Amino acid sequence: MVSGLENSVIKVAAIGGSIRKASYSNGLIRAAIELSKESIVGMEIEHLDISQLPMQNIDLEGEDHEGSFPPAVEDLRQKILESDCILFASPELNYSVSAPLKNAIDWASRPPNVWADKAAAIISASGGMGGARGQLHLRQIGVFLDLHFINKPEFFLNAFQPPAKFDSQGNLIDENTRESLKEVLLALQAFTWRLKTNAEIKA
Repeated sequence: MVSGLENSVIKVAAIGGSIRKASYSNGLIRAAIELSKESIVGMEIEHLDISQLPMQNIDLEGEDHEGSFPPAVEDLRQKILESDCILFASPELNYSVSAPLKNAIDWASRPPNVWADKAAAIISASGGMGGARGQLHLRQIGVFLDLHFINKPEFFLNAFQPPAKFDSQGNLIDENTRESLKEVLLALQAFTWRLKTNAEIKA
């Protein structure tokens, strides 16, 4: 059976783990959006804002905790549900993911879990190992969420190693890094098509 999915548009929900405007995580997502528009056919990336989410608290879900979510949470959950795959730009804090990202993950995992069975990729920019330990923790979280992460190519960017990777506004300016980021996006696109094709065949 030959699937026509390769001719469809893959919708990517991009989530940055930092809510600082000039953060490297947001800079990576902006660059990913630019690359998708310039040189990747069949991919649309939407940057989801997690800065307005309240702290996860089931008391905010209504008296019976039956899934009546605050508006910002409902909007996030709906956009994740409507996406084909997820792009995480995850900073590393204390060997783990950031508090804003974990908060978004927890809200979207409330029943029904809108992360389930989606393809995903992780990119990170940090000092030292480029966020590798934070990525490992996010992959562990993803097991429970039923996310399917691509394994290669990996993207760990040491943001402080010359030459300069970002400008003062947090925009990605290094061309080699842009090419590496494009490879991740292409791998995510191909993996998403494969998962959707398998689901179509089983159906």
